[in-house]
Amino acid sequence: MASILQGIRLPTDPDLLLMQEGMQMRKVRSKNWKKLRYFRLQEDGMTVWHSRQMGCRAKPSFSISDVETVREGHESELLRSLAEELPLEQGFTVVFHGRRSNLDLVANSVEEAQIWMRGLQLLVDVVTSMDQQERLDQPGWLSDWFQRGDKNQDGRMSFREVQRLLHLMNVEMDQEYAFQLFQAADRSQSGTLEGEEFVEFYKTLTKRAEVEELFENFSADGQKLTLLEFVDFLREEQKEGDRASDLALELIDRHEPSESGKRRHVLSMDGFLNYLCSEDGDIFNPACRSIYQDMTRPLSHYYISSSHNTYLVGDQLCGQSSLEGYIRALKRGCRCVEVDVWDGPNGEPIVYHGHTLTSRILFQDVLATVAQYAFQTSDYPVILSLENHCSLEQQEVMAHHLTEILGEQLLTTTLDGLLPVELPSPEELRRKILLKGKKSRTLEEDLEEEEEEPDPEPEPQSETEPELEPPELSPRSKDKKKGKKSKPMLCPSLSALVVYLKNVPFHNFSHSREHYRFYEISSFSESKAKNLAKEAGNEFVQHNTWQLSRVYPSGLRTDSSNYNPQELWNAGCQMVAMNVQTAGLEMDICDGLFRQNGGCGYVLKPDFLCDAQSSFHPERPISPFKAQTLLIQVISGQQLPKVDNIKEGSIVDPLVKVELFGIRPDTTRQETSYVENNGFNPYWGQTLCFRVLVPELALLRFVVEDYDWKSRNDFVGQYTLPWTCMQQGYRHIHLLSKDGISLHPASIFVHICIREEPEEAEA
Repeated sequence: MASILQGIRLPTDPDLLLMQEGMQMRKVRSKNWKKLRYFRLQEDGMTVWHSRQMGCRAKPSFSISDVETVREGHESELLRSLAEELPLEQGFTVVFHGRRSNLDLVANSVEEAQIWMRGLQLLVDVVTSMDQQERLDQPGWLSDWFQRGDKNQDGRMSFREVQRLLHLMNVEMDQEYAFQLFQAADRSQSGTLEGEEFVEFYKTLTKRAEVEELFENFSADGQKLTLLEFVDFLREEQKEGDRASDLALELIDRHEPSESGKRRHVLSMDGFLNYLCSEDGDIFNPACRSIYQDMTRPLSHYYISSSHNTYLVGDQLCGQSSLEGYIRALKRGCRCVEVDVWDGPNGEPIVYHGHTLTSRILFQDVLATVAQYAFQTSDYPVILSLENHCSLEQQEVMAHHLTEILGEQLLTTTLDGLLPVELPSPEELRRKILLKGKKSRTLEEDLEEEEEEPDPEPEPQSETEPELEPPELSPRSKDKKKGKKSKPMLCPSLSALVVYLKNVPFHNFSHSREHYRFYEISSFSESKAKNLAKEAGNEFVQHNTWQLSRVYPSGLRTDSSNYNPQELWNAGCQMVAMNVQTAGLEMDICDGLFRQNGGCGYVLKPDFLCDAQSSFHPERPISPFKAQTLLIQVISGQQLPKVDNIKEGSIVDPLVKVELFGIRPDTTRQETSYVENNGFNPYWGQTLCFRVLVPELALLRFVVEDYDWKSRNDFVGQYTLPWTCMQQGYRHIHLLSKDGISLHPASIFVHICIREEPEEAEA
């Protein structure tokens, strides 16, 4: 396989050479499960295999492309709990993308631990620095296929092994045709395929007839696209408009492999395929990948990525509470995390799901974790949703930890020390942590106490949204007096740390308008919020233009399942909290919305959900724009993974389901027929048609399933994105696993066309 490896371009590094020789380390799963295993980096430099001991049969442990980072031993909760038994300095943690559990390892010496930590991080950096095309050309995963097919591990592949590999790769192929391809690739005529011969065999397998046909439709000579021909393609098919001419030059320079082609401004068939498979040819508009929205509007104008019971990595009754829950949530872009705090032993508050068997973690450890990871993915503010069940004594400890551990990151007063008239913006709150919780006084009272003399400044606030924020707020004071006896005691120092996000109970919308201020926030159970959206949808929309709402899952969801956030977003609810540890349709929708705007955790709501006089009702919508028709031609699939790798003989029967989520009339699904026994390069060529009233709220989910006439279809892969981020024309959709991890090189090839309907009644 040496010739296959030449394309990896790994640095010559002594750590990698030692890792390829292999080392014995202790794999740690729990306090009771600690076993010696022999780990070895494969020659491809892209996979690590392990065995019980040196010389025993090995099996794959992980791929470098699955690794997010490597942490030192002292950063692992599990290894810290075993510090008396296993030396922390010899331990390290391999952290994977998505929801896969971390791998905790303890080496035989500090030096060996450092070798693996440096080496793995080096490989992760190499993979991360590759651009899209380099990943497509990357032979590491191709080498992995070779090793899986090479049953006797002799570095060569016989025809029988090739037949086995085709089954593993989801290819149902006539034996005679397969043998012809095998012989054509076997240039050495040795009866086996090695290195480059296998690469050649694979390239023959992956020829794209449907792309070649498209190329020839626009190419006069069938050999190349001239600059003008490529501009025509970009303008007519890809709907790139006036920028097509400039874009064509950029794309040729970026994707044409031939230097002479670049000089002549032409695109070869290989360059054309490179473009279609790249980020430029992706269904997701590259312009939406970075922060492209106005971030200077009030917080209430944004959807905010929010996590429920963030400390749990399992179910709600017996699951493990872990700092890893906060790390994963923050690194995936969550900007609101929940902290359930109770009295703990030795005067230290603890975090867990109260009155259950879930394990406990220290409040101060949670804060240290938040301080470390809050702004690694996004600079925009993090909200700590504090559920405070502590005694006065431990509330004092909480306040101390918050100020000492979070330091200047914690927002402790209004931005300018003056009374604001609306919520601040994400931009103004960059790299700040806000506390959401109970507060014993108003913000006005807090600020008055800080002033040496009365400040006449607050008077102008009545000019802004007077119907929502009346200057006369005495009824609220009366309400406070009435309820004072039933309220639990609240520590003043903790109360003072709550600035813009004071918890208040919700009664009804008119009560909120008359008695509440913009910096107060109500929480709703999913059932309460759904009922309000149906019965008083327009009032809910207007409420959410000036005040924040947080929605949380039903207490009956003890399995940490999720609800569909879309119907709450339709009503303008900003913080729809999800059990992010649980994969599935609902989290796909949530990830799909927050995939845009740089993944920063804040997405600007449509204008009609930010207007305090909005007439929009999510159940009876009248869109400010014309209804649109979406035509999706599902053309083909590429290298779809097997549903069950154990069944080597089974081949996927794939179909594509397109699901549209938005307002109720827009929520629908359609699917193609299934292709029998072909997960490698299935062809559908079927067109699906959707009519959409409110495209600004719509999300599309493309799902590939394995058809099963006896039972429910099996999930293969999916990709979800907002309508507003979708590119028209011929596009590839790169599939993700249930956990949101790339299934590279699996994709589907589609043609997207959006048409505005002629003037007519739209709702």
